[in-house]
Amino acid sequence: MAVPKKKTSKSKRNSRKAHWKRKAALEARKALSLGKSVLTGRSSSFVYPQDDEEDDEE
Repeated sequence: MAVPKKKTSKSKRNSRKAHWKRKAALEARKALSLGKSVLTGRSSSFVYPQDDEEDDEE
């Protein structure tokens, strides 16, 4: 016969949610930092294709 599972406590639920939000906030901060560095041209860890127009000017 099937038996219901035990209820998860509020503290455990809140802890899981806080951990998930903390991870999301960290990734968002990294993405914003990477975006800023790409815009300023100082990025060394992000490789992206250059426009073909720049090659034609030379």
